[in-house]
This record gives sequence, structure tokens and C-alpha cells, in this order.
Amino acid sequence: MKKLLMATAATALMTGGAMADDHAVKLGIILGFTGPIESLTPAMAGGAEMAMKEVTDSGKLLGGKAVMPVRADSTCIDAGAASAAAERLITSDGIKGIMGADCSGVTGAVLANVAVPNGMVMISPSATSPALSSVDDGGLFFRTAPSDARQGQVLSDVLMEKGIKSVALTYTNNDYGKGLADSFKSAYEGMGGTVTINTAHEDGKADYTAEVGALASAGGDALVVAGYVDQGGPGVIRASLDAGAFDTFVLPDGMIGSALEENFGSELDGSIGTVPGTESEGASMMLKLTEAAGIDGSGPYVGESYDAAALILLSMQAAGSVEPGDYKSKIMDVANAPGEPIYPGELSKALEILAGGGDIDYVGATAVEMIGGGEAAGGYREIEFKDGKMTTVKYR
Repeated sequence: MKKLLMATAATALMTGGAMADDHAVKLGIILGFTGPIESLTPAMAGGAEMAMKEVTDSGKLLGGKAVMPVRADSTCIDAGAASAAAERLITSDGIKGIMGADCSGVTGAVLANVAVPNGMVMISPSATSPALSSVDDGGLFFRTAPSDARQGQVLSDVLMEKGIKSVALTYTNNDYGKGLADSFKSAYEGMGGTVTINTAHEDGKADYTAEVGALASAGGDALVVAGYVDQGGPGVIRASLDAGAFDTFVLPDGMIGSALEENFGSELDGSIGTVPGTESEGASMMLKLTEAAGIDGSGPYVGESYDAAALILLSMQAAGSVEPGDYKSKIMDVANAPGEPIYPGELSKALEILAGGGDIDYVGATAVEMIGGGEAAGGYREIEFKDGKMTTVKYR
């Protein structure tokens, strides 16, 4: 069982009496601090904690309540460990909301096994499985990253525009990988593309030669790797490069991270990827804020994490209560028009407007717009690997 990771940074975020348990609102941050995306989660947690510190420093949340982050390890892949960590956050730590989880499988497990039975609000910054759109969540689950139903279409658009008409496809064998693979295959074939093979790979293997052999035999102009940046995905790429099987790779969001640049450099030149992101005013504001805070704001899901935490806290203010049952119905209200647009760094202004009975339209770092039962409409960054670096080509 993975042990609960407490937020040692919490003391740095709070000062003096703000740390008193009887006055602080505790929010859980459940992310994979170990596991296949562990290189991404420190910045994600940092983004969420920035929003919490901003609200604490304002002194305007429900009469001056401080916000205390409490971290827990989802592992990204172990549903039992993630559920146990969430249970401890609720029963032992007394949290009033969850920023997380991250990977789709553990997010679904925490939602079904812990959040719904305990009436706890969850806002995930990165769980993208289309299956989460239809879960019975009792109005408790939201996400600031768009569903992979959209990413599959965006990836297909990119490939067809580049004249890549046939691909081999491998995906990590879990809810995220299969959901994304199914979405992509349906969209790509619907546009006239050919998927020569669609097969799962297991994470944690030392050698992917056999998997790459099957992919190479099927052929294709490129290899789509719907995996994780700190797990089997890079192993598949390395085996493909060593065997000369593929030299162009198509990499969805779970594969995008600075570790790719460090591990492969110019070997990935010409490859492409997609990750949620916008060119909105809020995105550039967020980059400046993270830079000032010493956080790498250029990575995946940092803005989404800030937005998830901000939405929970602003909804509490709108409801006049920190109880999930009271504020869950306010999340869609503060996320969407009508109201005063709110950007990163403007949470104090938002809290003041809400306290006065006014309306806000939380735009945030990622141009937040919630549709359906709490889905993010979302946009994507198209990424190209050039001279050993990831560069943003355009936004979609």
C-alpha cells in the first residue's frame, strides 16, 4: 500500500493563526506522486496550492478562513491505494473537497468507492476517459480537462492535415489508454485513415521488443503511443527506434512531458503530440504567476490544477458554506457566464464579488467553460518535436 503523502509545503503556504485546524479549510490533493506520471505531478500540485495560497492571503474566504492543502498519493494506477488514500483524507484529515484524482482509472475508483458514498466533491485536472462522462456521480464530479472523446478527434485532424493516412496504435492497458485508443480509432477511420493494428501494452516492462515486432509487422506511416511519460510509453519508443521500426511518433497528453526531451532529444524530431491547453489571456497570466512562484507552468495540467482548486473555493464562497453538499450546485454557476470574468491572480476580486452577492464567470488559466454535467469544453495544443525540443505549433 502506498503511504499517504502529506503536504509538507503546507507550512510554507500558511502563517500564524491561519494554520489553526478550527479555522482552516482543508482540501485534498490526490495525484500520482509515485508511478507512471510522477514527473508531472509536483508542478500540478504546485498549481493547485498556488490557488489555495492566493485565497488564504486574500483573507476573504467566508470571513477569513485559511486553506490548507493535504496531499495524498493516487499512484495513478493502483485503485485500491488511491481509494484508501482518499478515505483517509476524508475520515482522518477532514477535507472539504478533492482536487484530483489524476489518471482516469483511479479517478473512477475514488469517485465510486469514496467520494460518492461520502458526498465529497471532486474536480479532476487530468482524468480524460470518455467513460467518466456518464458515471453516476450525484452531481459531485467535475473536470477541468476535456474528455478524450475530443482528443481523439483533434489527433485525427492533425494526422490527416499532415498527410499521415495509416498508423499503428498501442495504448497502456487501462481505462485511460483504452478510452483514448477507441476514441482516436473511431475518429481517424471515420476520416478515411487506416489503423493497421490496435493493441495494448503493459506498463513496467524492461523490454518491449515483442510488442514493437507486432506493431512493425502491421506497418503504418507513424506509431501512436497512448501511454504514460514515466512508464511503458518511452520503452515502446526506445524499442521502436532501436529496431528501426518507426521514426515518427504520435503522442497524446499522457506522453507529453519534459522527460521526453531529456530521454530522447532530437531522436523524436518530426513527431507530433497533443495536450490540453489554450492561447487565452489566462494562460499567459498563469505562466507569469508560476514563474514567480518557482513552478514549471509549461507542463501539462498545471493550469487545470489551479483552476480545479479555484473553482472549489469560489463555489464555497458562492454557497456561503464549506460543505460539499452545499457548494456542489454552485460550481457550474461560478465556472460559466454570466458574470465578471476572473483570471489567474484575481481570486481575491472574485471572492469579494461573490461575498457581495454578485456573479462571476471564472475563465481561469484554461478558459474554463463547463458543459453537460461538469465537463470541460476545452482546447488543445498541437505540439511538434524539433531540434530536440517540444514546440507549440498551434491551438485547436
